[in-house]
Amino acid sequence: ELGIRIPRPLGHGPSRFIPEKETIQVGNEDAMMHTLFAESFATLGRLDNVTLVMVFHPQYLESFLKTQHYLLQMDGPLPLHYRHYIGIMAAARHQCSYLVNLHVNDFLHVGGDRKWLNGLENAPQKLQNLGELNKMLAHRPWLITKEHIEQLLKTEENSWSLAELIHAVVLLTHYHSLASFTFGCGISPEIDCEGGHTFRPPSVSNYCICDITNGYHGVDEIHASPAGSIPVSIKSVCEVEALMEKMKQLQECRDEEEASQEEMATRFEREKRESMFVCSSEDEESAPTRDVSRHFEDTSYGYKDFSRHGMHVPTFRAQDYSWEDHGYSLVNRLYPDVGQLLDEKFHIAYNLTYNTMAMHKDVDTSMLRRAIWNYIHCMFGIRYDDYDYGEINQLLDRSFKVYIKTVVCTPEKTTKRMYDSFWRQFEHSEKVHVNLLLVEARMQAELLYALRAITRYMT
Repeated sequence: ELGIRIPRPLGHGPSRFIPEKETIQVGNEDAMMHTLFAESFATLGRLDNVTLVMVFHPQYLESFLKTQHYLLQMDGPLPLHYRHYIGIMAAARHQCSYLVNLHVNDFLHVGGDRKWLNGLENAPQKLQNLGELNKMLAHRPWLITKEHIEQLLKTEENSWSLAELIHAVVLLTHYHSLASFTFGCGISPEIDCEGGHTFRPPSVSNYCICDITNGYHGVDEIHASPAGSIPVSIKSVCEVEALMEKMKQLQECRDEEEASQEEMATRFEREKRESMFVCSSEDEESAPTRDVSRHFEDTSYGYKDFSRHGMHVPTFRAQDYSWEDHGYSLVNRLYPDVGQLLDEKFHIAYNLTYNTMAMHKDVDTSMLRRAIWNYIHCMFGIRYDDYDYGEINQLLDRSFKVYIKTVVCTPEKTTKRMYDSFWRQFEHSEKVHVNLLLVEARMQAELLYALRAITRYMT
């Protein structure tokens, strides 16, 4: 009556992919989760939807929040407004308006110049120079060379120091992979954020017309199965049993015989080649909106498989340059404590297990976790000499590979259909765990290429 437009939430719960009733409700959390919620609220000034989905895995969330807090707010080489602006640049590369909007507010809050938000060309030249590294890290990190590093460190008055560059690289990789998590878990914007509310009147049925454009079609649609088809649950149970049987068989083969080094190398090359032909069925080009694209240059530059168009990228052998032996100490030397925080986060994601698989208990899932991690690194051309890449094809089916590649390489193209189509009998918490593996494996792969180039420059 007063003509005040009242916002209505566009989505239901923190994720478009996970039904609200299956997420952890605020007020029903245990003591550890409650402490994490309080910390997150104190740090961010809100309880954001990323936290509400990540809290399925409190041990990981604690490590994630600690790392993010250190990168954005504690002592470090870069001023606070630069840190948030780099977050905006990184999230914008994947058209992740959710993260861009959060950091626009934070950037202004710490005294950032509003003019910079009109486009990258309005930011200082020093930040503009970071644009090339940002796009390569996000889409084709294998192309980064020591010459790219040299350009940033030697451009007279706009040059970066080594410590500043390490801080920037960690921030870029953090937000590229957080964009993967945001799209991979279908994170909804909060009601007070852009895209989180509508002012349209309620429609006749029990959901609003805007929900349809948001990928939400009411509850009934989700459970309907086409006439004559096998009910999803029976089909899915068979999938879980088959996966567990394959794990058992692979373990037995491992115990009986070990493939030769030549055979292992051949299997890696085969898997790397095959990963190029995995692409999502919904692989149409989506043009970034002006709102997000103004924060980066060269909007047409995106992910391309490294062996397409006759380009051959030499295999990155983990034995020659690894996080444990090389990357960790370089980061820790130039940006104290961050190497330690990242190392802890990688370890938690990689080793996290509750020894369950769907409805099964007391299962050793290490083989499956390693297959997922190594498949992601394989897509980036990184090879572990001691791993048999033949296991990947046995354990990861095509729909799962499509999901993994989309979330890691072109996260903005992830759909609810892709999320629903893999591991149908698994809990949502297990699918969120998959996303944590994707996030950390991707971040580590990007870091390895950047840190190797920095090391080469230094030596």
